[in-house]
Amino acid sequence: MKIAIGNDHAGTQYKKKIVELLKQRGIDVTNYGTNNDDSVDYPDFVHPVANDVETKKVDFGIIICGSGNGANMTANKHQGVRSALCWNKEITQLAREHNDANVLSIPARFVSLPQAEDMVKTFLDTAFEGGRHQNRVAKIPVQK
Repeated sequence: MKIAIGNDHAGTQYKKKIVELLKQRGIDVTNYGTNNDDSVDYPDFVHPVANDVETKKVDFGIIICGSGNGANMTANKHQGVRSALCWNKEITQLAREHNDANVLSIPARFVSLPQAEDMVKTFLDTAFEGGRHQNRVAKIPVQK
C-alpha cells in the first residue's frame, strides 16, 4: 500500500507520529511536509497529496491542518478525490464504508494524537461497502 501525506504547521507533530505508524505497518509513505512548525499555506502541501490520489500514484492520502477544513476543501477540488473531514473513528469508518473516502482530513487542533492515530487505523482497516452506496458515490463527480 502507498499513502501520500501532507500537512501545514498545525499538523507537523501529528504527521510525524502518523508516518511512524504507517511505516510500522509496512506502508510506503510519500511525505509532502511541512516538517517544521513555521507558518505555511496548507494548499502547498495538500495539492501534491491530492494529485497523487487523483492520478492513482498512491492508494490513499492523509492531510492534516488546524481545523481540517482548509485542507479538506483543497483536496476535494481534485477529480476522483473524496476527502473526508473526520473527528472520531466512527465518522472515519462511515466515510470509508459509505463514501469510499480516499483521503482522510484530520483537524489537529480538535482531536488528540491518540484519536488521530485511531482514525488512521480505522481509515486503513475499513473497506467500502459498495452496494447501495456505490450509486451515490458515482454521482459525486460533476456530470458534464
